[in-house]
Amino acid sequence: MANTPSNMMPLNTKAPDFKLLDTISDTVLSLDQLKGEKATVLFFICNHCPFVKHVNAELVNLAKDFKTEGVNCIGISSNDVEHYPQDGPDKMKAHAAVKGYNFPYLYDKTQDVAKAYDAACTPDFYVFDAALKLQYRGQLDDSRPGNNIPVTGEAIRHALNCILNNVENTQPQKPSIGCNIKWFKS
Repeated sequence: MANTPSNMMPLNTKAPDFKLLDTISDTVLSLDQLKGEKATVLFFICNHCPFVKHVNAELVNLAKDFKTEGVNCIGISSNDVEHYPQDGPDKMKAHAAVKGYNFPYLYDKTQDVAKAYDAACTPDFYVFDAALKLQYRGQLDDSRPGNNIPVTGEAIRHALNCILNNVENTQPQKPSIGCNIKWFKS
């Protein structure tokens, strides 16, 4: 299990646009179509990473808990499926059904979206406000596989509550830790 940290994109960066295949609905969707009215949470995930497996249930809870608040969550997988076929679109669709994903699960075939966001690991999280300006990036919470800290989503939940209540997020933003994104081999 690798321990790759987030790259921590600068705050207030405008969310890079994209159009990607949603493996759940089999349609190509854009950021503009998917963004939330008040906030948007993007997470780079995949099927096989133990760090993602550790937080899957909280990703579903997070999306459910904030949907009525005008927050949309979006999952993106950017892994090299030639070398990691378990992360391919057909497997993503099946995985989303088993895990009960209630958010789009997009396939970044070219890895251009991961590069645009400077994503480094799975999971890697980005929280944008209504204007799609970055307000939080980093970890879901302090839990990691094997550290016996409960998965709560505290860091993301706090960031979202700050946006929804129009208050500054003064908590330290810690990088996420996870498996590195499986980049294409040159």
